[in-house]
Amino acid sequence: MDKSNASARVLKKLHVQKYTVSKAISGVRFIDFNFVSDDGGDFHEVLRLENGVAVNVEGFELRQINRSRFNPGLVKAFHLHFKQDEMWYVHPLDRLLVGLYDVRKGSTTEGESMRFVLGGGKPRALFIPKGVAHGGRVLGNSPVDVVYLVTEHFSKDQPDEWRLPWNVLGNDFWEIRKE
Repeated sequence: MDKSNASARVLKKLHVQKYTVSKAISGVRFIDFNFVSDDGGDFHEVLRLENGVAVNVEGFELRQINRSRFNPGLVKAFHLHFKQDEMWYVHPLDRLLVGLYDVRKGSTTEGESMRFVLGGGKPRALFIPKGVAHGGRVLGNSPVDVVYLVTEHFSKDQPDEWRLPWNVLGNDFWEIRKE
């Protein structure tokens, strides 16, 4: 059977599911990890350092490791930094919908946005360059912890924590969709 055998009413609504990220923001990178699984469990590296510098992310000099809890039902977005780069790690068994928005003046992808899932069975980290707004929404009923590594120390006196409204890209940006 091919799609020409579908009713006319359904045919105009039919489309093929997309399985790739449609846009990429300049400087954003995914860092895939080697994953080993056996009858005793599993193992993967989260980050390999040499003298405080990440081996698999050029120029990333680790200054601090943090954890943030994302509760189900809430959108925790958008925030950005102008002084620090950041790497996010979500456990592979969790699922976090991540949204990115490039607000860097003059960037080749200025104004572009991305949405994708971190976790979801894939052991990898996300590199977020300074000037790219980011946030997330839990896909599930349990909280998700994000471990994030940064290139600058946090300072209460001079925080590099800038906020944008959660819906700066529209109220439907964080909705679950099948494209």
